[in-house]
Amino acid sequence: MNRIFGLGVAILFFLIIDFYFFQAVKTAVKNLSPDLQKWIKIIYWAIPIISLISIVALFAVFPGYVSAKVRNLITATFFIIYISKLVGIVFLLIGDIVSFFRWVGSKFTKTPEAATEANGITRSEFLAKSAVAVGGAHLGLMAYGIVSGAYDYRVRKTVLYLKDLPKSFEGMKIAQLSDIHSGSFFNKTAVEGGVDMLLAQKPDMVFFTGDLVNNEAKELNDYFNIFKKVKAPLGVYSTLGNHDYGDYKEWGSEQEKRQNLATLIQGHKELGWDILMDENREIKLGGDSLGILGIQNWGLGGFVKKGDINKALQNTEHFTNKLLLSHDPSHWRAQVLGKTDIDAAFAGHTHGFQYGIEIGSFKWSPSQFRYKEWAGLYKEDNQQLYVNRGYGFLGYPGRVGILPEIAVFELKRA
Repeated sequence: MNRIFGLGVAILFFLIIDFYFFQAVKTAVKNLSPDLQKWIKIIYWAIPIISLISIVALFAVFPGYVSAKVRNLITATFFIIYISKLVGIVFLLIGDIVSFFRWVGSKFTKTPEAATEANGITRSEFLAKSAVAVGGAHLGLMAYGIVSGAYDYRVRKTVLYLKDLPKSFEGMKIAQLSDIHSGSFFNKTAVEGGVDMLLAQKPDMVFFTGDLVNNEAKELNDYFNIFKKVKAPLGVYSTLGNHDYGDYKEWGSEQEKRQNLATLIQGHKELGWDILMDENREIKLGGDSLGILGIQNWGLGGFVKKGDINKALQNTEHFTNKLLLSHDPSHWRAQVLGKTDIDAAFAGHTHGFQYGIEIGSFKWSPSQFRYKEWAGLYKEDNQQLYVNRGYGFLGYPGRVGILPEIAVFELKRA
C-alpha cells in the first residue's frame, strides 16, 4: 500500500511539472497557426504520458522482465525530460513571483500593473519563451552529453608531493581508474580506447577505487577482456565500491546476493588485480618500502559501511609513506584526516554528478552540495585526498562538463 501511495504521489508531482511547463508552451506558440498549435500540444502531452506509463510498467508492473540496459535507458530518458523542464520552470517561477509582488504593490498604490516591455512583448510571453528556449537547450545539452561526453576520456596528470618519500619512489607513476560501472556501457570500442589511453601513460602501478559493476557480477563479462589489459609492473590494486555489493537489486535470497559478491571478487582476481579487503601490501624498491592500503566501502549518508581502516593499518608502522584506496571520499574526513598517518587517499564515487562546469581552475557541480571533496586533489596539513571523476557513468548515460577521467600521478618528495 505504501509503495502504491508513493508511486501515486510521484506521478502527481511529475504531472504538476508537466502542467506548469505547458502554460509556457501555450504562451510561446500562441501566435502560430491553430493546426500547428494543436499538434504541438498533442506531442507535448504524448511524451510525458508515454514516459510515465513506461516508468510505472518498469518498476511496478513488470519489474523483473526488462533487461538492465533497457531499464537504464528508459529511466535516463525520463530523467532528462523532467530535469530539462525543471530548468525551464525556473524562469516561470521568477516571473510568477515578480508578478505576484507587482500585483500586491498595485493594490496598495492603486496603480495598474505594467503589462508590456519596451519592445511590445508582454512580460509573461517573454518569460514563457525564455522557459521553453532554456528547457529545450538543456534537453539538447543532455542529449549531446550522451553522444559526445560519455566516452570523452581525459588524462589528468597530478604531481603528488609526499613528505619523506624515499628516493627509490621519486618519479614513480601511478594511474587511477574509478567507477567503471561496466553494466552501463554501450560502446566497447570507446571503452577499449580509454584503456589504451591509460596504458600509453606507462604507469608503474594502477589503482582501481571501486564500483566495477552497477549491481551484478555478470555485467563484467562483456568487458572482461578489455579491462584484463590493465596491467602495470608493480601491480594493479583494487577495492570495492557501494554498487559492488548488489544492494540496489532485489535478490531471490541472501545466499544469491553473497554469491554475486564472491563472483565479483573472483573477477578482480582473474583480471589480475590485487583486491584489498581491509588489507595492505608492501611495495619494495631499492631497500625502501611503500605501503598500499585498501578498504571495503565506507561512506556517510546512508551508504554501506563495510570498511575497517584499523584492520587495514595493521603492521604498517614501518612504511615511510602510506597510500589508501577507499571508494567514498567522505571516508577521508571521517576516519583518515587527522586520525591516521596515511599520506594520501584515492577515492571516486561522486562522478562529479556527471554534470557541471570545469574551465581552468574553476569547477562547479551539484555534487559539491553533497560532498565537501568531490573532484580533484584536496590537501589539509600533510594529508591529501584525490577524488576521481570516474571512468564510467550511472543512470544518465552521458556526461556534461564533468568528463570521464584517467588520473595519473607522479610521486615527488615534498
